[in-house]
Amino acid sequence: MIFFIRALVAGVGIAIVVGPLGCFVIWRRLSYFGDTLSHSALLGVTLAYSFSLNISLSVFIISAVVALLLINLQKRTKLAGDSLLGLLAHSTLAIGFDLMGLLFGDILAVTIEDIVLVWIGGFVILGILYFIWKSLFSATVNYDLSAAEGMKPEVSNFIFTLLLAGVIALSIKMIGALLITGLLLIPAATARNISNSPNQMVFLATLVGIISVIAGLFTSLELNTSSGPTIIVVALILFIVSLVPLEIKGQLQK
Repeated sequence: MIFFIRALVAGVGIAIVVGPLGCFVIWRRLSYFGDTLSHSALLGVTLAYSFSLNISLSVFIISAVVALLLINLQKRTKLAGDSLLGLLAHSTLAIGFDLMGLLFGDILAVTIEDIVLVWIGGFVILGILYFIWKSLFSATVNYDLSAAEGMKPEVSNFIFTLLLAGVIALSIKMIGALLITGLLLIPAATARNISNSPNQMVFLATLVGIISVIAGLFTSLELNTSSGPTIIVVALILFIVSLVPLEIKGQLQK
């Protein structure tokens, strides 16, 4: 059962990190952007195996390069943002499609080193996010006003992009490239349905993520299903449950 405890500790660590970041992904409507970064992560994994590099470092570098390339292309081309995202997502996915196992990850195979990396890396990511929170949130609400007040929204946007690349690098081995976007989005979307303020949404998104990981791992152990997909299914069930208060509220308003 040691492997299961390791999976729980690593999974909870990831949930704590992706909760706040996922809220900004929802607020900024960047779901496809997160998907693009997760797809590009497979290219990083392929390069890591090909040249005997550290997987997390390689994934972070490739994801960061893709994110910065997107920012640069938006300034140099007339293509819409979603078109550029599609171009980059499928291009990097095609190049890095050699490793099927990393599509869904294997959280039960985490090592002590992985756990240390998740918690230390997660602490650093959350620390940086806390530092840029005011500027990033201001830019999310009103970019022009944030710039006028001297909050340097471009800098905070750039840092946020690197933080997303960082959390994908930390998570890909355990959750998988195709599922990390789900863990970023679904708990945050669930929290949005039942929260009344940004701070409450961040707290609830983190809580939903933690519950999804714990319940998903126990369910996968009981039913002998794949851990990563089961975690996402549990998160989806929680999202569906969160729709009930909205439905009741809608009925009462009629």
